Amino acid sequence: MTQDQVPVIDISPFLVGDAAAGDDVVNQVRAACEGIGFFTIVGHGVEPELIAALRDAARSFFALPEGTKEKVRPPVGGVPRGYRAIGDEGLAYGSGEETPPDLKEVFHLGPPDFPNDDYHRCAAANAHFIENIYPDEPAQFRDTTIRYYRRVEDLCRRIEEIFALALGLPAAFFRPYTDKQIGALRIIHYPPTQTAPAPGQLRAGAHSDYGTFTVLLSENRPGGLQVQTRAGDWIDVSTPEDAFVINIGDLMMRWTNDRFVSNPHRVAIPPEDADPQADRLSVVFFHHPNYDAEIACIPTCTSDHNPPKYAPVFSGPYRVEKYTSTRLDPSDQ
Repeated sequence: MTQDQVPVIDISPFLVGDAAAGDDVVNQVRAACEGIGFFTIVGHGVEPELIAALRDAARSFFALPEGTKEKVRPPVGGVPRGYRAIGDEGLAYGSGEETPPDLKEVFHLGPPDFPNDDYHRCAAANAHFIENIYPDEPAQFRDTTIRYYRRVEDLCRRIEEIFALALGLPAAFFRPYTDKQIGALRIIHYPPTQTAPAPGQLRAGAHSDYGTFTVLLSENRPGGLQVQTRAGDWIDVSTPEDAFVINIGDLMMRWTNDRFVSNPHRVAIPPEDADPQADRLSVVFFHHPNYDAEIACIPTCTSDHNPPKYAPVFSGPYRVEKYTSTRLDPSDQ
């Protein structure tokens, strides 16, 4: 695998238990993770009807008047739930780069319907297990987003198994660290670019993701996802219909001692000859380990000649620190 291509991988043989073909899937994923840190999956088993229903619900919400959408802002600044308007966020800030605000609006959700027990309700959990905020309209928004969250959560468990095998570990290696995962679902609308952006402004500024890996559902429309290669070049990432783009996050890179690569990526401004009315919808699931999981170098990723590069960190506090660095409104800190 070269480091300047994002491969498309059919993972269905692994999901159905075809041993020989499943090994080939693991090898392809390993090469992508060690090369560019991105790959696109087809044959993932998520129902097209559910994907279509989620897109319909999301577009219906973002088409509402601004005042209606503002009603589902979080009641307290800095809470990662509900609606965020254009201008609230600059992802490049998380990488230490000051840029104009990103040209996007977002609806942010976390784990739905979590248990009412000490683990999920204690002080350490408060930044991660937060009740979601749902709009009254469209009526199907709540049910559809919950079903999608749970379905992608199931898919992530199988992706974890592929990663474990790719690292020479038992397939269930990651489960104790992710059985109470704190993944975030962000539904992102990039509106039409009818006016020229400010210098340095993008739909989403250059950044890397914070968690273990990301599952992106997007659209092949102008002004899309780009990843930076190790050579420093920006290349477009194709997003076939109903496929998912998977990318490695910072925690997985730390966990694997830089064996798996978390590369910077961004969402570009459409070219000047693109339809000025064209918008873009992306649905992003950020997989993140249990808030109390200690992320220390995986044994198969270190040796006497390759000592651990990173000190251990705990999953939850690490995400909170990274997430707050992208807020642009001082009241949101």
